[in-house]
Amino acid sequence: MVPLEAVQALSTRHHAPLDQLDYPEIAVLRVDTAQPAEEPDRGWTGFASSLTPDDLLSALRGWWRCDPAAVAAGQVLPVTLSGYVVAVLTGLQHWEKNPQGRHAFPDARLAGYVTDLVSPHTVITSYVNDDHHLAELLLGTRLVSHSGGAVAYVPANPTA
Repeated sequence: MVPLEAVQALSTRHHAPLDQLDYPEIAVLRVDTAQPAEEPDRGWTGFASSLTPDDLLSALRGWWRCDPAAVAAGQVLPVTLSGYVVAVLTGLQHWEKNPQGRHAFPDARLAGYVTDLVSPHTVITSYVNDDHHLAELLLGTRLVSHSGGAVAYVPANPTA
């Protein structure tokens, strides 16, 4: 059971201010709670605030079916869990493609993440370029996205 106060706090959470971004569209990575990975190079997939920043970055930096140029063009990849931004990835300019047609962003940085979504409490983990600003702008906000896969695309700033 989720306490009533938590549900009420989350229901009044502001939507992500995407109009403040410098891009007409951004990609959104939609994840589940962290589960043990069945891959040799990482221990987890998904999000858990209890993971160390290095483990969290590894858990979120997977192989996805996506348009890598569109992901890179947005310069930020909010990570959502149940429609709330729980982490922010940046450093998406370089990507790789595996034989299954999935893409990874090996230079991605964890700009920040949420340790308590209800409050919300956040941790900023990168001060490279505009990472700090993007993390503060997006973490803990609501960001609705629709897709058949892990990566969705949402309109951001139509005037950008």
